[in-house]
Amino acid sequence: MKSIAIKTNNSQIIEYLQNNFKKIIMPETYITQKKFKHFTNIIIHYKGNMIDDFLKGVSKILSFLVIYEFEEDFLKEIINSNYFYFSNLEREEILENCFNILVDSTNFAKKKFRILNKVFFTFIKNNKNLYLSGFINFRLHLYHTALQEIVEEAVNNFILEREYNEFISLLRLYINSEQYIKKILHVVYSKNFTLILDENKKIIECSKDTFNAKFLSDISFSTNDYTLNTLLTLLPQKIYVHLIDNEIDEFITTLSLIFENRLEICIDCNICNLYKYSNLLNNNKG
Repeated sequence: MKSIAIKTNNSQIIEYLQNNFKKIIMPETYITQKKFKHFTNIIIHYKGNMIDDFLKGVSKILSFLVIYEFEEDFLKEIINSNYFYFSNLEREEILENCFNILVDSTNFAKKKFRILNKVFFTFIKNNKNLYLSGFINFRLHLYHTALQEIVEEAVNNFILEREYNEFISLLRLYINSEQYIKKILHVVYSKNFTLILDENKKIIECSKDTFNAKFLSDISFSTNDYTLNTLLTLLPQKIYVHLIDNEIDEFITTLSLIFENRLEICIDCNICNLYKYSNLLNNNKG
């Protein structure tokens, strides 16, 4: 027989434990509750022989309890302690970034659950009483470390996004304050190649030596850095972007943010069809 007493004075946690312990579908499992002056005992008894399976079920419930009831507070505490120099609004954005990472990262979700599950399982296997608040505050060091990694990633994402937005704003300000040089430019764009054509459909070379990359920053768009630099140097009044793959990616989105109503996207015209056909032929040769 194995009995585990969870001690807490939090009514929300008591309700959570009661509801979820009832979901442990194992014969000879019983749940009792005793209220004392400063806390309540939620006691789950198991009289069968499959002790490890029973403990795994309890550990799983306790792990989800931490994630659902405490994780947001832990993240806020880490952000407020380590990144206090950000404004309240900025810290809220960082917290939102944390949530996005947690939702998108299946690997991290599995990692944090394994950490919690192992800690709870080891403890309740060797102990009958678990003071929940003390346990959560002082025995989840690895879990806290994992959350700190998430916060660090969220802060980095926040800083990069802020720099990106500042970069876009500066370039937008620049092109709106200057007289255009070229009336029309065409950007033929696909995942395999990028070309810039003038209004007579002649290719304009994107050269580092010609333009000296003077408009580039730490924000990188890989092979498209010099495409952007060329467009900013030639300052077209109108840009037609011909999407050969019919896909709007990060680079095209950035061009749209910078050039705004100067930019028009096209997926079906003579230029589009010409380069789609050429791209198809090249792919078939490969």
